[in-house]
Amino acid sequence: MDDLTIARALHVIAVVHWIGGVAMVTAVILPAVARLEATERRLALFEAIEGRFSAQAKVSVTVAGATGFYMTHRLAAWDRFLDPGFWWMHSMVLVWVVFTGVLFVAEPLVLDDWFRRRAASDPEGTFALVRRAHWVLLMVSAVTVGAAVLGAHGMLF
Repeated sequence: MDDLTIARALHVIAVVHWIGGVAMVTAVILPAVARLEATERRLALFEAIEGRFSAQAKVSVTVAGATGFYMTHRLAAWDRFLDPGFWWMHSMVLVWVVFTGVLFVAEPLVLDDWFRRRAASDPEGTFALVRRAHWVLLMVSAVTVGAAVLGAHGMLF
């Protein structure tokens, strides 16, 4: 087994954990939390679950980014970013940048406080907005993962 194989395996494991976690939060946890009648309980439960996953996602996003960079460097594949047929590589980088920005910058500096303030004044609207945002991120991520798997196996679009 060589270093590229190990990097690819770590990359896939990190992406499965990260995007799988986003799917779990989006499709299972958020709808369950939204059904709770007590607004305070909704907020506390969502923050507890999301906070725990956020810490794990930070590790997975970091591993995915580091291994993606390593594989691109090791394969000397930088020129693929100039080829429109490799749009899925741009998409992977874009999804990674969005999640990295949210997890490491927006969430701790802005989103946590914004969420608490908005949820206090409009809990229904806030949870609806959070659910929609998660669905958009999940759909973009799912398309990217599917396209990346196809592209990595030789299917150019």
